[in-house]
Amino acid sequence: MKSIIDDMTILSSSESDRKALRLAVGEMLDAILSSFSDDKAYSGIDPDLLRSAITELPVLPETGSGWEDMMDSVRKDILPHMLRTWSTSYMPHLHSPVLVETIAAELMIAAFNSSMDSWDQGPAATEIEVRVVNELLSIFGYPEEADGTFTSGGSQSNISAMIIHRDRFLQNMGYDPKKNGLPEDFHKLRLYVSEISHFSFDKGAHILGLGYDSVVKLPVDEFCRIDTEKAERIIMADKADGLLPFMIAATVGTTDFGSIDDLRALRDIADRHGLFLHADAAYGSGAMLSSYSDRVSSLPLADSITVDFHKMFLIPISASALLVRDGSELDAFQLHADYLNREEDEEDGYINLVGKSMQTTRRFDALKVYMAFRMRGRSGYRKIIDRMIGNAAYFYSRISSNEEFIAPVKPELSSVVFALRGGDERNRKARRALMKEGIIIGQTVYMDQVMLKFTLLNPLLDEKRIDELIGRISAL
Repeated sequence: MKSIIDDMTILSSSESDRKALRLAVGEMLDAILSSFSDDKAYSGIDPDLLRSAITELPVLPETGSGWEDMMDSVRKDILPHMLRTWSTSYMPHLHSPVLVETIAAELMIAAFNSSMDSWDQGPAATEIEVRVVNELLSIFGYPEEADGTFTSGGSQSNISAMIIHRDRFLQNMGYDPKKNGLPEDFHKLRLYVSEISHFSFDKGAHILGLGYDSVVKLPVDEFCRIDTEKAERIIMADKADGLLPFMIAATVGTTDFGSIDDLRALRDIADRHGLFLHADAAYGSGAMLSSYSDRVSSLPLADSITVDFHKMFLIPISASALLVRDGSELDAFQLHADYLNREEDEEDGYINLVGKSMQTTRRFDALKVYMAFRMRGRSGYRKIIDRMIGNAAYFYSRISSNEEFIAPVKPELSSVVFALRGGDERNRKARRALMKEGIIIGQTVYMDQVMLKFTLLNPLLDEKRIDELIGRISAL
């Protein structure tokens, strides 16, 4: 392949470049499929050994090594130790296997390298993203004036929501943050989140210049949901102290427990005190397409929703969206540039999506969602997500009735937190021992106790395999 892929080979209309791509993709696919033959989640190699091997690899030599030598290294040094997210032995994080058609979509995304900031950088891509966003607004029950944008992930969606709601809150007070920056009393602004919410809200508060102190952590009940009575008392006390509450962020599927905050009660609180309500449904949004949709049926009550497709939807990283009930709030990101989103182009019907996003250059991730939705349909997704949630219910029922285990919180989605009886060190050792066997499970803390975790996003898991895993943990 040295004679086919050289220093100047790129995708073009020439037959030699087309042939080079066919060979390169075919050889990489063969290498990937040849790199595993069992269901282990990874090789089990010690991190020091892997780090040492990778450290020896050249990265940017003066003279390139060529395709064959590079691929030999990929086969020998990298592929054997890649994490296999499709393994039924992998369940520590909200990190899913991916649908086959979406892997094919990634090839198309990379080949055409569209950018989603202006229509002339991705004509069909722009129109598909708009179409997919409109379908999402329908799925989540939003009105005609709603809108949305694709993002890199849940963190960017949550931080984008913080920006737009902060700006609208200040605008409603007669202040223009886009022009004037933060007001003098910015330190009084307050955002309310669950004490077990995603860390992106703290990160966002730093980025927005508000600081960690602006994020108020609300206590949770025994089901790991925001205690709404205590939450309202905290908000009222802050208002009495002259602070400026502007937003509540509910979690629809917490990272560890999959717990779902009471959106109806939080909507009432937000309305009584003039706050925006955001729903971080990065995890739980997938349940909207399942037979368990009643568990997330209050999502349309939120002013904005974070949706992650690289969790329950089984779509490759990155793929997320922010949906907003009032589409005009996305104007927070609107800024015209003569070289990019000319006003006369938009008047003539060209859609430039850069005005809806904090990003400029952005991938055509909507293609993966379109292809998966189109191919699987509602019934296909219902079958997949029902399996995830059903597996969690089965696993919980098995360990909650087993005297060897503690299972403190009944799952609402597909995550189950549990522990072996016998103390923290026993659970730490069990997780490490499983990892050396190629079985990767999660570890967290609940009520100051080390806990283990199954995050069951793999529809290939069945009850037989779950029983095998319980038996293996018991044997340890």
